[in-house]
Amino acid sequence: MSKTPREAQMWEERFQTPDYVFGTEPAAFLKDHVELLAPTGATALSVADGEGRNSVFMAEQGLEVTALEYAPSAITKARKLAQAKGVTVDFHEVDVLAHDWPDTYDIVAGIFIQFVGPDARPALFDGMKQSVKPGGLILLHGYTPEQLTHGTGGPPCAENMYTEEMLRTEFADWEILECRAYERHIEEGEGHKGQSALIDLVARKLR
Repeated sequence: MSKTPREAQMWEERFQTPDYVFGTEPAAFLKDHVELLAPTGATALSVADGEGRNSVFMAEQGLEVTALEYAPSAITKARKLAQAKGVTVDFHEVDVLAHDWPDTYDIVAGIFIQFVGPDARPALFDGMKQSVKPGGLILLHGYTPEQLTHGTGGPPCAENMYTEEMLRTEFADWEILECRAYERHIEEGEGHKGQSALIDLVARKLR
């Protein structure tokens, strides 16, 4: 399942703005878990990376980072951000819903990737799992269904959101280091702004 031409155009138009829709600072989730972004020289993959705020932050911590993003306008901004921060990120123009996930990494991060609904999500998660080396980590950060009452970011679709039960079931054969739903005020550009219903998952691949 890949993006339709209409969906592709929507994402391209969304990022065709002079400002960074979600800001240039990383998701607070990454700052909260910065101790996991080590050691220097480890490899990381940022899935549906957007305008580069998260992949660039990971590169600043010394990781060798690859970023997958569909919209060329977002990648252009991401490259500018990486240059401004003095780091290197390997950006790829990829539809993650049609990606063959050929490589493996020490860390795979999916941050606010809830444009993917329940039909496509199993394939996306399987690809992300496949991309984690044994002993490596997957980092997921997004919204719970309660986010719909806030209206401060994310799609207006409860079925696209995550719950603790869903993530614990999805990663039942991994070592779950953290799976937590909580409320927090975030300021991440105009795209994520205000009180938000969030959820974090950190899980280690056992084999």
